[in-house]
Amino acid sequence: MVLAAWSIIVILFVIGMAGAVYPILPGALAIYGAFFVYGFMLGFEPFGFWFWLIQTSIVAVLMIADYLVNALGVKKFGGNRASVIGSTIGLIAGPFVIPGVGLIVGPFLGAVLGELIVGTPWKQALRAGVGALVGFFSSLVVKIGFQLLMIALFVVWVVRYA
Repeated sequence: MVLAAWSIIVILFVIGMAGAVYPILPGALAIYGAFFVYGFMLGFEPFGFWFWLIQTSIVAVLMIADYLVNALGVKKFGGNRASVIGSTIGLIAGPFVIPGVGLIVGPFLGAVLGELIVGTPWKQALRAGVGALVGFFSSLVVKIGFQLLMIALFVVWVVRYA
């Protein structure tokens, strides 16, 4: 039972970290789910109020920051709401439409197309596309950092209380 529990937990951690890069995967929620797997299969004893408060806060911050950091990148480069929406659509659709490079090309093209649809000149639309890439990579760094923090806190809590 212990081996099965830890196998599932590690798989969820891997899915969570992959979700930081690939937006279709659940990311932080997979990591958060691993805590429940541990609890249901091995016991909730190590986790108390502070563990759940800290981890839930990190998940909430991650969900909000994911959108905001990306939007800030676009806006910093002169993009508007259309490019933020376009880059978000491109981020989700890109990997399916252009396998391999769609994760990077999708947000860029989405932002550019979003700007062009609302009548923005080419030069400014391209700047917004670059902003989408900056936002994507900044968001990626933030997500990876916070998700590693979630995993580290989990390990510390389990080792300390188990």
